[in-house]
Amino acid sequence: MTAMNLYILLADIIVVIHFAYVAFVAAGLGAIILGYFFRWGWTRNFWFRLIHLIMIAVVVIQSLCGVYCPLTVWEEQLRAAGGQTLESGGFVARWLSRLLFVDMSLAELTVYYAAFGAVVLLTFIISPPRWPRK
Repeated sequence: MTAMNLYILLADIIVVIHFAYVAFVAAGLGAIILGYFFRWGWTRNFWFRLIHLIMIAVVVIQSLCGVYCPLTVWEEQLRAAGGQTLESGGFVARWLSRLLFVDMSLAELTVYYAAFGAVVLLTFIISPPRWPRK
């Protein structure tokens, strides 16, 4: 495997990790809301909820600080090192990138991230997590 191919492979892996991160945060909120209505006990699991909150908090804080997502930056750097643009890559990477990246400014994204984070915080009030048993 050449160095350029390794960079491209690593960029593709980062896209998959990035997609998994976003999917967990988005689907997690959906599950928490549905869990409230359908009384799914697992959606009130303390550790699940804490991890979910931390993950969206990281996104909101870095966005408020004007910091671009490190996963996006690393992917761009690896693609450049591998001789590709952000839009190129393997089939899966291209489709996942199309799902992840939207044409908005960081300021616009910050508003959406903050609103999403506020909804996650609201779920802590409406359907608080259960503390772990000792």
